Amino acid sequence: MKTSAMFAGVMTLALQMTRAIPAECAEAFSVEDVVTLALESNPQVRAARARWSSAAHSINQNYAPADPIFSFSNLDSRTNGFDHPAAQSFQVSQPLQFPGKGYLQGKSAERAAEVARLAYEATLRDVRAQAEIAFYQILLDTALGDVAIENVTNLQRVLQVTQVAYSANRVTQADFISAEFDLAAAQQQQRQLEVATANDRTTLNQVLNRKPAEPLALQGTLAFSALETSLDTLVQRAAQVRQEILQAALTAESSESGLTLAKLEYAPDFALGYTFNHFLFPSAAPSENRLQTHGLSVSLNIPVFFWLHQREDVDRAGFDLQAAREDLTTIQNQTAAEVTTLYRQAQLSYRTALLYRDSLTPLARQGFEVALVAYQSGKVDFVTLVSALRQSNDARVAYLQAANQFLAQRIALEQAIGQALTQ
Repeated sequence: MKTSAMFAGVMTLALQMTRAIPAECAEAFSVEDVVTLALESNPQVRAARARWSSAAHSINQNYAPADPIFSFSNLDSRTNGFDHPAAQSFQVSQPLQFPGKGYLQGKSAERAAEVARLAYEATLRDVRAQAEIAFYQILLDTALGDVAIENVTNLQRVLQVTQVAYSANRVTQADFISAEFDLAAAQQQQRQLEVATANDRTTLNQVLNRKPAEPLALQGTLAFSALETSLDTLVQRAAQVRQEILQAALTAESSESGLTLAKLEYAPDFALGYTFNHFLFPSAAPSENRLQTHGLSVSLNIPVFFWLHQREDVDRAGFDLQAAREDLTTIQNQTAAEVTTLYRQAQLSYRTALLYRDSLTPLARQGFEVALVAYQSGKVDFVTLVSALRQSNDARVAYLQAANQFLAQRIALEQAIGQALTQ
């Protein structure tokens, strides 16, 4: 009989909602508690926050000019250069960029810090999604484990009626053997689900930065509600708030500044200098009555090799700007497509869950009970009874899977938009 392989692993929870997960400790955590704990303890979040702080501390230095250079010289020493000089010279020079360069560089640093902040927010968003998905996966596998117990109970009932029928010589021994096989397979599937639930808890502990086997009591159900916001509104919201789109827009702005900075390479940078000379021997001075002199200097760079350096920088910056704009268009199109696809899938999962919860699952459960009674009276054969049980289990698992898929797709939709749907 090809029965147990098709339905022994198909388990589900009650129709209206799943029960709370058994507590492993006194306090049980809801999905909101798990998300809060993840955002506080996850190392990815901490690393992203540190990178944001690092970028924020690199802004002001771009507005500051380069450090001045101070130099001292012993001139015309008659000995070793360290003593008995004829004169001593003190010089100070201050390198300065062409006006406007520092401002543009500072603005680019501000955008880089803003990109780091958006990356931090994206990390918060993704870690939140990881915690929620792991939480609901535990709920799902725990629910499947509960239904595995119910399935074992139903198979024990089937085994009992087949044993009675076989003892009365109303059915063959094949029915009794098939019932025993299905029961053993269902019990094995129950043990597999227990391992799956334990692994789910390990996955959640990883997101929460906890030890793999550290216990964590959870509470909650696979409750779901319809998406009330329209698709066009969600697509528009994603274009405005998704972190990757905002990052690409800032990158394009920085590329525009980069192109301007490349063009400013044709404008010379310069340096201002001051020199003070003190002559220790009158014979070395310009005159015997002038032993101290002062001097000012201005130097600038001349882009003589502009066709090899500055022009290439301008061309490169222009292509970088073009690439940044195309990247922005790409992420905008990808986001719109992703939001549209996830929205459709979530709507389908929602309707599927309602169909199985309100219609198909009650019919399948009723069909199994009727088939069990009919088999005892000899009106249906063993294959029909097993098919009815399999249909009941398939309907219930389809409901739970659809509900879980809807929650997962809703979470993915929030990731694609960049914020929660309730905001």
